[in-house]
Amino acid sequence: MSLEAIVGSFVLVAASEMGDKTQLLAFSLASRFRKPWAVLGGIFVATVANHALASSVGTWVSTHVPARMMALLLAVMFLGFGLWTLKPDTLDDDGGKPPRFGAFLTTVALFFIAEMGDKTQLATMAVAARYQAPVLVTLGTTAGMLLSDGLAVFLGDRLSGRVNMKYVRWVTAALFFLFGFVSLWTAWRS
Repeated sequence: MSLEAIVGSFVLVAASEMGDKTQLLAFSLASRFRKPWAVLGGIFVATVANHALASSVGTWVSTHVPARMMALLLAVMFLGFGLWTLKPDTLDDDGGKPPRFGAFLTTVALFFIAEMGDKTQLATMAVAARYQAPVLVTLGTTAGMLLSDGLAVFLGDRLSGRVNMKYVRWVTAALFFLFGFVSLWTAWRS
């Protein structure tokens, strides 16, 4: 179960982050600051804080909601995330204002705020509710964020022309749908 929680949350978040607004934000910050390690460090700190909060809430909810109702709730959430994933994200421009703080603090603040209510945060909450392992889910989701956002930080220019994001969104949506159908099956069986 512990390896399944880490791998499942890693794969789901790494895939769902492709083309997400926070991946676009990572690319934008890396381009602006030209300090990839500071940007990646900021992503790490913000993600650990945000996803630890989300997975703790998800685990708490799962212990206070009956199993069948939880499975139905998770099914609806995962199926909704699948549909949400099919719609491409955009990143609003800040008008070119110079940042007040350095690359690291700017990244921490922007990433933490950008993840609030984002599908990745909500998916982290749902996966933590499913596995009831907040630390393992936080490890998996953080690693998934670092992989996909690290690609944006270090390889964004090179990859953007070679990877068709439409196909990445379809694969990610399929993963969410799979999790949703498994949760429906679990609810139906109980």
